[in-house]
This record gives sequence, structure tokens and C-alpha cells, in this order.
Amino acid sequence: MPSPATTYVTEPYLPPLEEFIPYLQEIWDRKILTNNGPYHQELEARLQEHLGVAHISLFANGTIALVTALQALRITGEVITTPYSFVATAHSLMWNGIKPVFVDIDPTTLNLDPSKIEAAITPQTTAILPVHCYGHPCDVEAIQRIADNYGLKVIYDAAHAFGVCDEGGSIVRHGDMSVLSFHATKVFNTFEGGAIVSPDARTKKRIDHLKNFGFVDEVTVVAPGINGKMSEVNAAFGLLQLKHIPQALQRRAEIDALYRHHLQGIEGISATRSLAHQHNHAYFPILVGEGYPLSRDELYELLKRHGIYGRRYFHPPISSFPMYKALPSAEPHTLPSTYRASASVICLPMYPALEDETVKFIADIVRQPEAAP
Repeated sequence: MPSPATTYVTEPYLPPLEEFIPYLQEIWDRKILTNNGPYHQELEARLQEHLGVAHISLFANGTIALVTALQALRITGEVITTPYSFVATAHSLMWNGIKPVFVDIDPTTLNLDPSKIEAAITPQTTAILPVHCYGHPCDVEAIQRIADNYGLKVIYDAAHAFGVCDEGGSIVRHGDMSVLSFHATKVFNTFEGGAIVSPDARTKKRIDHLKNFGFVDEVTVVAPGINGKMSEVNAAFGLLQLKHIPQALQRRAEIDALYRHHLQGIEGISATRSLAHQHNHAYFPILVGEGYPLSRDELYELLKRHGIYGRRYFHPPISSFPMYKALPSAEPHTLPSTYRASASVICLPMYPALEDETVKFIADIVRQPEAAP
């Protein structure tokens, strides 16, 4: 089978352009481009309904939302987090003058390992910042028990977890706050964007002040806030995207099932599984282990030669970067599962427009690397 066109690990879902034009025309007619405009307000309301939560604040991107969530909860000192994530997770702590304390991940779920958290708690610890990695839910009950026992806040980095549910509802209802990313590579996107899910109206009001320079009204500033507002164009695109989310999630589920069918039984290749009641199939990570004829990096390069650009999410670990590696908690020997996963993972392409034939082509290369030219 000939190589398909160049295929990346993800591709933003773009509804038909003609569906977006009326939204743009409305923005032009209203002449309201930002600052909590009509589409901004409508998207917040629609997302609250879609996700089954009461309070959402939209942001220009997920990183600013993370920074603001920490400020809104007045987090200081040390925060326990995962070294196996995108760098924005730890960067948000550094931007707030908070010391990250890295704890190893569970080797199966690849999420923060609750059994390792208590040993990392010190008198300076004020919060836990876990990540629902690849959209797979953390052990939220175990994490909350620890937080309650030690009087800690819990902020979930839910960048991957849009639409993910456990048996009680949306996974983003857990913790003191959950932070979503609506970047172009995410399941639901607004080109660039993000959001904070708050527990109550009072907290949402504080967040909304913080994301708008701390303004309450024209002449009153109550906090050293930032410019984190989402524009009307981004909000309008989000409203359009939301209409297509059910079909996009269904297609992602079909692609996930196809990969699992074509990859089953390959020695040394394993695919992670989510324990979510409702999945979003945000990514399709495989782990390259013992018994496979190629190393992870060799397989990565082989796929690339055939126009398949997977990603080694997350390699290297955050804890290995210069601004973090001097931390005592960043020592590789204390993070064995993190380094093992980071050296083994490849996220294969996963997006609604991916064709069945391309999925099979990718799987065939993984199954028979020696046959690929």
C-alpha cells in the first residue's frame, strides 16, 4: 500500500467554512469583538450545560487559565504535581512563584500516583496539581482523600479531558477547580482558548476579575489581574464546534477501535486504556517495550519516513528541563515510571478526518517494521 499524504498526530477539526460566516457577520454587525461579548456569554452558558457544571470562565488559552486558577485560590509554597505532562503544567507554578514538587506516575494509568503523594507533603505544601493525562481520569477519590486529610487544595489540569465522564458525571467537576484547554489540537477547540471550572459563583466572580486586569467596573481594580479574555471570534468558533462534538467524538471512538483491532497481538506494543465511563479518545498512545524489534525512537523515525508524524508525548519529562532538574524531586531515580513511559511512548495520529485506510497503514508499519522500506 502506498504511503498516505503526510499525517500528523492531530489535526484541528474544522467545520464547513460556510457555517462560520454567519457568526463572523454577526460580530461585524455588532462591532463587539471582545470583553465578555454576546458570543462569549453564550459559549459559557452552552459549555456549562454540555459539561454539566454550574460555573465556567472562558480564557484566551489554557496556560493563562492555569496561572489564574492558582492565583484565585491564593496558592503559595509548594505544589505536588506530575513530571509527565506538557510543560505548561509546571510553568504555571513557576509563573506564580510556587515550587513544583514532582511525584512519580502510576505505570498503568500514567497519571499522578496517589500512593506516592503523601511522602512528598511538607509543611510548605498547599495544593496538588494532577493531570488527566491523555484524557484518562486520575484517581480523583484517592487524591481528594489525601487533600482533605492534609488541608490541601486540588486543581486539575484537565487540558485533555473535555467530555470525559466518570459514573457521577463530568470529570471536570472534581477538585477545587479544573482547567481546560481549547487549543487547536484539542478535542474541542476555539483556535486558542481555555476555561476554568469553578465550584461556586463567588469564585467565578473572582476569576472573572483576575482575567480582566482585576477590573470590577470602569474605575475599580481589586486585584493585579492579567489579560486573559477570550475574543468573540474564538467564542463564535467554539459555539460552532460544539454543534459537531457528538459526531467528532463518535469518529474518534471508531478510530480508537480500529487501532486496537489492527495492533492487537504485537509483541512489545501496548496501548493504554482509559477507565472513564465516557471517553473522548483525545490521543492514541502506544508504549514500545521489550520484545519489539525496534526501539521507540527507531519506530518513531520509521513512521516519519512514511509521512506519519506521531509525537513522543511526553518526552522528555518536565523534570529534566533546565529550570526544573535541580529540584530534589526531579531526580530521575525517584521517578522511574515517568522515565520509563517517557522513553516508550508514541502518540499515533488521532483526529476525526483520519481515514480507515491510513489507520491500517500505520498499524501495518508497527506490525511489520522489517517490511517497511
